[in-house]
Amino acid sequence: MSSGNVRFRQMSWDEVRIAVDWAAREGWNPGLADAACFAATDPEGFFCAEADGKIVGTVSVVNYDDRFSFYGLFIVDPVYRAHGIGMQLYRHAMRHAGSRVVGCDGVVAMVDKYEKGGGLFLHYNNARYEGQGGGVAPDGLVPARNVRFGDLADYDAAHFPARRVEFLRYWVRQEGHTGLAKLDTEGQILGYGVRRACRTGHKIGPLFAKDRATAELILNGLVAGIPGEPFFLDIPVPNTGAVQLVQDRKMVPVFYTARLYSRPERVPLPLDEIFGVTTFELG
Repeated sequence: MSSGNVRFRQMSWDEVRIAVDWAAREGWNPGLADAACFAATDPEGFFCAEADGKIVGTVSVVNYDDRFSFYGLFIVDPVYRAHGIGMQLYRHAMRHAGSRVVGCDGVVAMVDKYEKGGGLFLHYNNARYEGQGGGVAPDGLVPARNVRFGDLADYDAAHFPARRVEFLRYWVRQEGHTGLAKLDTEGQILGYGVRRACRTGHKIGPLFAKDRATAELILNGLVAGIPGEPFFLDIPVPNTGAVQLVQDRKMVPVFYTARLYSRPERVPLPLDEIFGVTTFELG
């Protein structure tokens, strides 16, 4: 087929569900409420390639603020691959980011292509680990939705390249999502995490904490509510505390991703306090 017969356009809110369904088909195991949370973050940040009257490719370029965007959900229908559609869709969607720094979690085997053709630079790898839920819920944790939202947004922004207020409003309060936080005696946040129901089991993300002990306390609280069910934690490999945490719990590695950004300079994030990536699709 000719890629000239393909048109590229913005997706509607309902069509975002198609992209998330395709992500499930690819084995990415999205959350049950991901489509609603993703679309609410930047309703204009989802794009598709259309051919023969149907969607044949999807991608998201979600703008969090005027400085940072995240790229994900990049999938082309296998029947339409190897025709240049993916690269055209990528370039079409990236215009939405403008001059913002763009991040993404890409397939490790595609890093060469991302760097040579996509203008992205490898910064480090993330790894998905699987464990089994259960255990006794520890004391000393509070529901994240009971924490003053402004404080939670501030804490989150210290661990993410942008202040993502709209995203957090949905993520913390969404049905099927459970958030827990650890506070000090003065009410300052020491860490927080969110568990969400997925097509298979649950995912934990984000999991931000000042140290491994706090991260494990929050993780214990989140997984205690899902006895016998699988859960998945996506960790940045440079965080040695996170690596030790999953290894000590005998969690099993599932796959790896490459965290890339559209600039070669280090993005200033406290990786030693990031024990769980929020989502590979939106950062």
